[in-house]
Amino acid sequence: MKKNLYKIFISALGFMTVSGSTFGQNKMKEADQQFELFNYKKAILLYEQAYKKKAEIHSAERLAISYRLINDYKQAESWYAILVKMPESNTENLLDYAKTLQNNAKYSEAKAQYLNYFGKHKQVPAQQQNILLLSCDSALIWMKDPKQLEIINQKTWNSAQSDWAAISYQGNVVFSSDRSNFVAQQNTRKPFLKFDGTVWPDKKVYGWTGNGYLKLYSTAKGTDELSLFNIPTGTNYHQGSISFSADENTAFFALTQLPKRLKRSKGKPATIHVEIYSSSRNASGNWSKPIPFTYNNASSYSVADPFISPDGKTLYFSSNMPGGLGGSDIYSSTKTEDGSWTTPLNMTTVNTAGNERSPVLGLNGEFFFSSDGRVGMGGLDIYKARLKGSSADQIENLKYPLNSPQDDFGFSLNDQGSLVFLSSNRFEGLGQDDIYSLKARPVIQLKLIGQVLDKKTQLPIANSLVALSKIDGGILKVETDATGRFKFDLSPESSYTLVGVKTGFLADIKELNTLGLTSSTVIEKQLYLEKIELNKAIRIDNIYYDFDKWNIRPDAAIELDKLVKVLKDNPSIWIELGSHTDSRGKDTYNLNLSQKRAESAIQYIISRGIDQNRLTARGYGETQLVNRCSNGVECSVEEHQENRRTEFKIVKF
Repeated sequence: MKKNLYKIFISALGFMTVSGSTFGQNKMKEADQQFELFNYKKAILLYEQAYKKKAEIHSAERLAISYRLINDYKQAESWYAILVKMPESNTENLLDYAKTLQNNAKYSEAKAQYLNYFGKHKQVPAQQQNILLLSCDSALIWMKDPKQLEIINQKTWNSAQSDWAAISYQGNVVFSSDRSNFVAQQNTRKPFLKFDGTVWPDKKVYGWTGNGYLKLYSTAKGTDELSLFNIPTGTNYHQGSISFSADENTAFFALTQLPKRLKRSKGKPATIHVEIYSSSRNASGNWSKPIPFTYNNASSYSVADPFISPDGKTLYFSSNMPGGLGGSDIYSSTKTEDGSWTTPLNMTTVNTAGNERSPVLGLNGEFFFSSDGRVGMGGLDIYKARLKGSSADQIENLKYPLNSPQDDFGFSLNDQGSLVFLSSNRFEGLGQDDIYSLKARPVIQLKLIGQVLDKKTQLPIANSLVALSKIDGGILKVETDATGRFKFDLSPESSYTLVGVKTGFLADIKELNTLGLTSSTVIEKQLYLEKIELNKAIRIDNIYYDFDKWNIRPDAAIELDKLVKVLKDNPSIWIELGSHTDSRGKDTYNLNLSQKRAESAIQYIISRGIDQNRLTARGYGETQLVNRCSNGVECSVEEHQENRRTEFKIVKF
């Protein structure tokens, strides 16, 4: 998530503010305005409403982009799949679709879309093509033979929002988080900060995400007791990652604060970039007023991710300052005898045309960093290099499962120079970015094998994605082979959830465990995926209403809960729920009654946590009878019952 550096956008007074009259205009105009102000969560709600009213390319494209920018890759994939099929779609959307598939670990599908894009864009450099294609091939290989590591979610520290950049300090752990006392609409994905379209940014809510701002917290290892880290940063806005000197008496940290004078262009939002500051701790344990880094330039570029070398002589950081090789590059600056810092040096042997983040210097010249510009799993991957002066060589990807298809960054080392904490927005976390620790896996004697099959045809499904999630542990993923088969190593005394997914199919989920197994065992599980047929009516049995009523009875709630599970297991699908009556009674009465019943069912589903934009209520009355029993035709009770039904249709996946 933290692919970009933090920045704040502030709208100019008199320009781009959201006036009361704007809200009276149509949904699309309002959505566009929220999009331009980087309020993507608000824009998404409005674009979805606009798309439901009329399926146009503009709303589909903006939805794909918005979901991608908040790193909701599952939803982004769904919208890109719709978008690239539209005749007017720009071919650049193919590239973003391929990247989104890669973020979702659908590497075979991603590779196919990359090749599709390269076929339409002959000018793409061969080096870029090779990196993208090799990334897909390498990820498949790494996932089939994962490192014997367990990536453990630090649930006592993580929140429903974004938690990252954990580092040990005086026996405790300090990290950055945008948790707050209100319910977040969406978790922050980037260390970039963007605001609502008000004259000054809200001091509590960050408009891009609907969360609070990043703050520094401290916690004792092994506990869930949190407190704000007591350092006077002097800002109401973001406080990012922190690095401590070897004696732990000097801290370098990233933050954003509003200058007294803003540099802005007429009609455009002003941009406030992240900066690096330092502070020293005295004998009483009090931190000094922060001192700005010499090369801060909040109006023009960001400097972030500070790391001070163990000898205190070199500051490494990430910046998008002019003259770099890519989006954000890693730089080093050396402290002189008079205490000043030398002009930042671009570490050209590390940097790429992509983004480099999170520099950390370990023992014996080992240099760790994150990058999305090299062969990797997708998003930011963690790499290790050998540093000689300002030059690096022997750069290697730390592979799977330490790296994931999403962003992996914000890590720290222990005293032995090994990775101890990392940050990631990988799926199945508690929030958007979570803090993880690493542990070597035990000697494996337990195995899981299985096959993914088409539920209807019983034929194997190749290149489907299977994920094995350990309860209170990590997650492993693999693509099935040509025969639909997969395999995993298991840990003793563990419980797991097994999920199979494939584009165009409903997911299947199974549970398994190794509790009580004392000898080598092979567990076998089959997954059955049902192919999605758009607009096909699927009957929900046992949905009954009292006479002339539309409230949901307990017996009906049981059946609707099954539909809720389908919606939760398949978060990108939209449905229409239709209610039907028999022909007895007046036509208008039946139509109104069925609409109320459909709306009542939809409200129940919403109450179970499903977004209402995914749902449409439709009362059909007696307009779609399934037999001969129309007005005036004598029929049995059983025949009339056939027409009294509730159905749902998948209208988008």
